[in-house]
Amino acid sequence: MLPPAPLLATSIGPVLETLSIVGTFVFAASGALAAARLRQTLVTFAFFALVTGVGGGTLRDLLIGAPVFWVVDAAPAITCMCAAVIVWCTPRRFWSERALDWLDAIGLAAFAVFGAAKAMSFGVPPFVAGMMGVVTGCVGGIMRDLLAGEPSILLRPELYVTAAAVAAGLFVGLRLAGLDVPVAGVIAALVGFVLRAVAIWRGLGLPVYRDEGG
Repeated sequence: MLPPAPLLATSIGPVLETLSIVGTFVFAASGALAAARLRQTLVTFAFFALVTGVGGGTLRDLLIGAPVFWVVDAAPAITCMCAAVIVWCTPRRFWSERALDWLDAIGLAAFAVFGAAKAMSFGVPPFVAGMMGVVTGCVGGIMRDLLAGEPSILLRPELYVTAAAVAAGLFVGLRLAGLDVPVAGVIAALVGFVLRAVAIWRGLGLPVYRDEGG
């Protein structure tokens, strides 16, 4: 039995809009850092930043039948360009070797929550809305790694998709429990970020498949 109709729809308020902008900026910055590691031009920085910053949200909007967010509103694309210029103008020594991972962790948590909320606002069922949060949080980083010719972040041992799933799923669960959007969004994003941060810091990961027949 489906939950009552009001719980299936979530309005996008200022807190979630802020999460979206934060996610866009930090993901774009992580894309620009990937270009910096390859010693690329400013144009390449901008391209990496745009693809990383809007990639997950673009796929989400196409899947749920929403207008693609950065096509109807220039703010996300401008945010990506600003991130690219900031990274370009910053000496490489200012960025630690793990800066990309930490920026990615912030973007992952913020986008997972916002993606789930936007899907719910378009009437997507709760379980699928959680999956849309995972898509929003993960696809940009995957595209960045493909462009940079690096092993996908999905293949690293520490938790990644799981952190996005926890953030998105927790947001959906808290909304269905009746929590207000801002409170549910902040709690879910913080939990997702902490889980990803612990995974980076301690190398926390799920058990891997072992072929015992060989």
